[in-house]
Amino acid sequence: MDVFDELVEVVRRLRGEGGCPWDRAQTPASMRPYVLEEAYEVVEAIDRGDTAELRKELGDLLFQVVLLARMAEDEGRFDLPEVVAAITEKMVVRHPHVFDPDHVAERDEGAVSAWEARKAKERTGSALDGVPDALPALLRAHRISEKAGAVGFDWPDLPSVREKVGEELAELDEAVASGDEEAIAEELGDLLFAVVNLGRHLPVTAEDALRRATRKFEVRFREVEARVASEGRTVHDVPLDELEAHWQAAKAVRR
Repeated sequence: MDVFDELVEVVRRLRGEGGCPWDRAQTPASMRPYVLEEAYEVVEAIDRGDTAELRKELGDLLFQVVLLARMAEDEGRFDLPEVVAAITEKMVVRHPHVFDPDHVAERDEGAVSAWEARKAKERTGSALDGVPDALPALLRAHRISEKAGAVGFDWPDLPSVREKVGEELAELDEAVASGDEEAIAEELGDLLFAVVNLGRHLPVTAEDALRRATRKFEVRFREVEARVASEGRTVHDVPLDELEAHWQAAKAVRR
């Protein structure tokens, strides 16, 4: 772990007397956007399957962790060894089927429901606790419904949740017809939440599916822009029917 110790020492010097003014001025609150940015860049590298970029972004995220731990140590709240010890203990406790030789095997040991059940033993609040408000809306909806499902509050099968999606879509149609903006907002939210739950019962999450769909749209729209530019025009100058023709051509090329 010499390389990790070296990183810890680098952060200590950055935060110490005579270190970097910027790093010394930071607080946990000021680091919040950087932590989020680095986490999303890790996700992007995973999505791209870019090994070199993933290695780089994991390093950037690790730096944020070590820096935040150093800030806490400077304030006398906790230090990095405590952070490491806590997560190590947590992982061992939550994987008795791996680390406890006396553990009696249960059904679906590695399933989300088993994981949530072990977590539930550690808390005294709601079964929904522990899902950050700052998560992207689709991902937070997935985690909230996943936690509810872990205690048995869930649709019994895929057809049931698919029926719920149809029900929510019909209710959204009614709200749109009424022109009631508050009702439209509520029913659109209900529909999205139902779709998220549909994803939970499929081999793909709504978050991942939407990312893929958005990326696909982006690639095809850029292709449309390129086709229009080759004609000496911009998309702002092209009628919708022509844009649609270019879109269909882009779809045929990039499936």
